[in-house]
Amino acid sequence: MDAAVYGLTSDFVFRAAAEFLSSKEAVPMEVYEQLQKRARDRAFSVSRYTSAEVLNQFLRELVDAIEDGTTGTEFRKRMNDFLERNGYTAASPWHLDVIFRTNLQTAYNAGYYESMQAAKKFRPYWQYKTAGDRHVRESHAAMQDRVYAADDPIWDVWYPPNGFRCRCTVVSLSKRQVEEKGLTVSDRPPTSLVGNEPVFPDKGFSNNPATTPWKPDTSNFDTTLKSVLREKTGSDG
Repeated sequence: MDAAVYGLTSDFVFRAAAEFLSSKEAVPMEVYEQLQKRARDRAFSVSRYTSAEVLNQFLRELVDAIEDGTTGTEFRKRMNDFLERNGYTAASPWHLDVIFRTNLQTAYNAGYYESMQAAKKFRPYWQYKTAGDRHVRESHAAMQDRVYAADDPIWDVWYPPNGFRCRCTVVSLSKRQVEEKGLTVSDRPPTSLVGNEPVFPDKGFSNNPATTPWKPDTSNFDTTLKSVLREKTGSDG
């Protein structure tokens, strides 16, 4: 992704992306699955692993990937070296690739969100962009090139990533750019390309993680889960 497209420096975006990931709380999957949907956006978990040591290592490696430019191949090697060195079974390349791509895409988009918020006065419109190839999901394709005001509530639902391995992005536009390109600013949600039914992001992705604070409601947690949450995060909600 090119931060220049967004009208802001890449340093700002990378710093915000790293801070977003660093702010996440590593919790085991049993706790993660009990959290409300919005609280999950600021939690971090990896299926098949419950150890705080392993979860925090995953987080550190992902933050390093942003700060130091670690590639997906390097990430996979470093994580499997760590797992095997500490007595765990190595993860499959597919599993590690999903973890790497999903978390970095979420972090980078959170960084872009912060940068576009900072420039909203001068670039008050946002446009949705897909990868534009045959791999784009039909629901995501329904959002291609659609323009909304930056403060339109659509971005609370449709800000990417909008699914695992989602490659969609959002670019900011000035009023002049919108006029020169002859773009229409929409105030309606997207509908299916083959009908007129409303479409939504993939299951579990219908929200904007960049706007979500870490405030898990533990009122429905059993005693064991509350204890685990306190142990892993120092918080019981």
